Amino acid sequence: MMRRASTTGLDVEPRVTETRAAEVDPFLTLGVETSCDETSVAVLRGETEILSNVVYSQVDLHARYGGVVPEVASRNHVVKLPYIVDEALARAGARTADISLVAATKGPGLVGPLLVGLCHAKGMAYALRVPFIGVNHLEGHLFAHRLQNPDLEPPFLGLVVSGGHTLLVDVARYGDYHVVGTTVDDAAGEAIDKIGKMIGIGYPAGAKMDELAMSGDPKAIPLPRPMEGAPSFDFSFSGLKTAVLYHLRKNPREKREDIAASVLASVVSVLTKKSLEATRRFHRRRLVVVGGVAANAHLRAELVAEGGRCGIEVHFPAISLCTDNAAMIAAAGAFRHRELGEVDALSVSPDPSLSL
Repeated sequence: MMRRASTTGLDVEPRVTETRAAEVDPFLTLGVETSCDETSVAVLRGETEILSNVVYSQVDLHARYGGVVPEVASRNHVVKLPYIVDEALARAGARTADISLVAATKGPGLVGPLLVGLCHAKGMAYALRVPFIGVNHLEGHLFAHRLQNPDLEPPFLGLVVSGGHTLLVDVARYGDYHVVGTTVDDAAGEAIDKIGKMIGIGYPAGAKMDELAMSGDPKAIPLPRPMEGAPSFDFSFSGLKTAVLYHLRKNPREKREDIAASVLASVVSVLTKKSLEATRRFHRRRLVVVGGVAANAHLRAELVAEGGRCGIEVHFPAISLCTDNAAMIAAAGAFRHRELGEVDALSVSPDPSLSL
């Protein structure tokens, strides 16, 4: 069952798991995600059953600036977060007294927004006298796969691709990560947003670029595939952005549809070839793609097709679990507490540059 309350700006898309009364896990985790411009709170039963996943997007607030303004985002989190906590609990049919664990993103992200979410979550944990876990946002994205496919356990190769991050991670087991490639400059989603701004697409540009590309010619503009043939698994998308800028100076009347299609053809080609080669090189049979850019229809189609040709399973979470959300944070926190026995001190600080 899926519910969406678009009139309030709050999205709720729980994945309902049917269980008999005797099998219901009483352990509830309240997750908080405020690493950037989404204010999100979720309630998770056990380690994979989403009871509620409420996301309030600040996109309209920041669109006028062409990108996220950290101070504006922080102040909006302060205002919205208490109401979203109440909304998440109500939709989960839970009370604060039912919460067993509180988990919140501690990094990476924008320091102001991270601080707001952490302080609120730690205050709740203290008041409720329950454990607290600070979650790595990148690990949270990997746990979106576990929420979508709880029976498909590691090992696998993970591609985390979003507006702020592009990295390849070898996942031997949950909690055991080896980063094998990362971006040396712009992340894929960041480059798409900046190119979108060049052609007059409002922030964020990802979904609109995806839509425009459907009616464009991907071969119209001969754009580079940065580092596609490099021996390492690192990425670079700054050169693609520069190539588009120079092309537009010479061809100011170029069709936006063709620009979008050509840009995505380059980004998708690089991501596909590097991630599948890394999966093969590390002897994994499964590639898991997570993060905001994982919602891109062109990337999904290309990776599934190419993965099928070389015998690699490719998995994506539901669209609602690709973008920043608190369910993935709650899932990572519940795992670390229940499976690894971890508890964080309430003195934990935000870490904007936290690595996986």
